[in-house]
Amino acid sequence: MAKELLKRSQVREEDTWNVKDLFPTVQDWENSLAKVQEIADRIIAMEGKVCQSAANLLQVLSDSAQMDEKANRAFSYAARLFDEDQKNATHQGMSQKIQALYANIASKCAFINPEILATDKETLDKYYEELPGLEFYRKQIEEIQRLKEHSLSTEMETMLAMTSQMGQTASQTFSVLNNADLRFPEMEDENGDTVRITNGRFIGLLESPDRRVRKEAFEKYYSVYEQFSHTMASLYDGQVKKQIFHAKSRKYPSTLEAAVTANNVPSTVYYNLIDTIEKNMDKLHHYVRLRKKCLGVDELHMYDIYTPMIADAARKIPYEEAKETVLKALAPLGEDYVAKVREGFENRWVDVYENEGKRSGAYSSGVYGVHPYVLLNYSDSLDNMFTLAHEMGHAMHSYYSNESQPYIYSRYKIFVAEVASTCNEILLMEYLLKNTTDKKERAYLYNHYLDSFKGTVYRQTMFAEYEMKTNKMVEDGVSLTADNLCALYKELNEKYYGPDMISDREISFEWARIPHFYYNFYVYQYATGFSAAVALAKGILKEGQPAVDKYKKFLRGGCSESPIELLRIAGVDMESPAPISEALNVFGEIIEELEKLV
Repeated sequence: MAKELLKRSQVREEDTWNVKDLFPTVQDWENSLAKVQEIADRIIAMEGKVCQSAANLLQVLSDSAQMDEKANRAFSYAARLFDEDQKNATHQGMSQKIQALYANIASKCAFINPEILATDKETLDKYYEELPGLEFYRKQIEEIQRLKEHSLSTEMETMLAMTSQMGQTASQTFSVLNNADLRFPEMEDENGDTVRITNGRFIGLLESPDRRVRKEAFEKYYSVYEQFSHTMASLYDGQVKKQIFHAKSRKYPSTLEAAVTANNVPSTVYYNLIDTIEKNMDKLHHYVRLRKKCLGVDELHMYDIYTPMIADAARKIPYEEAKETVLKALAPLGEDYVAKVREGFENRWVDVYENEGKRSGAYSSGVYGVHPYVLLNYSDSLDNMFTLAHEMGHAMHSYYSNESQPYIYSRYKIFVAEVASTCNEILLMEYLLKNTTDKKERAYLYNHYLDSFKGTVYRQTMFAEYEMKTNKMVEDGVSLTADNLCALYKELNEKYYGPDMISDREISFEWARIPHFYYNFYVYQYATGFSAAVALAKGILKEGQPAVDKYKKFLRGGCSESPIELLRIAGVDMESPAPISEALNVFGEIIEELEKLV
């Protein structure tokens, strides 16, 4: 009999996040939607008059901030409920309702930015002097002006806003198909138990010391994606075409330029990353050779990439132990930081275990005026403990930004989103290495450190290169089919992992399971963020309080400065290839350290 997942109603309350901190009841949520609509109606009445006076401009910006904050909280409530169980029709309906409200409001309020853009600098400067309260919004207005050449008329902005809900179809359909509808085969694990493969269990099965389990899980899992590969290709093609539509509408030369410019990041950062990785591919090939040697196999296959290189050193790490270890590891960041993380553990910020219909993977979502929410699918492994540290890093970044900044300047840009999370991971790794002298355990930890580098810097850069090339294909008039996506993905896999890795046929379908390809050039920021985090964590451990103070200033920054400038405040210059090169040098050093131990 297969071990099936618990239904949501069977999960212990203490292992779930507390959505009642957002709204005590669904009726309270409904009341909030009505309030959002009321504020929106007030804003809509100002169309054509936004910049007629300083008072009008102040009112519109103030109302917009209030409306957006309330709408964001309402959206978070529906999204958290939906992600608990994506089969729940009521929660699906709530999610669709708030998205429809968002789309409707966005289209009807789309006149605001064009009216601000149409107002000359002299008039705006006069308004700042006339009404001191408007000074608070100066940075927001300047950010609108920054994208002036990519902004459109009120009519065109309204039309684009009206497409937002429709534009989510590809990503939403992928999410429902991947998390709710796809059903994977059963198999026998290393203990002789029959288990059903799921998204949440897949990596755990690939970590098995039993090669038969790894191979069978790999082949059966990807057989499902192969079965649906044409559907997945069609969905991804639709996503890329949506990105192209928006980029062309806003007069960007490419989807990549549109994505990075929106976050105030130079495109050279993206190209620097791929170029620097290309020059350091020998280190990943060295890692692959070491993995092959450690596993003692004649051929290394893609299903061997997750299992620990160091045999018999893995142990189960229950969630309670993981929490306490993470708290100890984060001590260099100060008592206030650790106390807040502990509060998150104790006050149900975290949804811990996988259940039927629950969204796969892990994430953190900050909510202004409440607290962050963290989704996990915890399964008692070292990797899962690192995921906990990672997501609490996101959560603390949100907490510090929300505590320190007003709502309109609280949401940090995506470019810096992975820095705090990865810094937590590196502090955890350094803590674990510092607290063991056991040769085998140290080797096991080095193995994990290397796998983090491999997975976050090299693998995510491979994803970034894939995303860049697939977008370019469609921009050049090539439709994305399952065949050409599989061919490109296999080619990149062979380039990155090198001649000592067998790039199995099944890995050609891996692109079909990656949700981040629907996030519009998100993945490169894992690699840049990891590189920045290596520098920051090393500084914190070496310099102590001065580095911690600079780091917390970065955490509190929100979007009050550009992401590149915020990282400079913390002590890292991401416009230079240096942080990436230096991080890869650490990767090379760890390979050498592990080779000495094995």
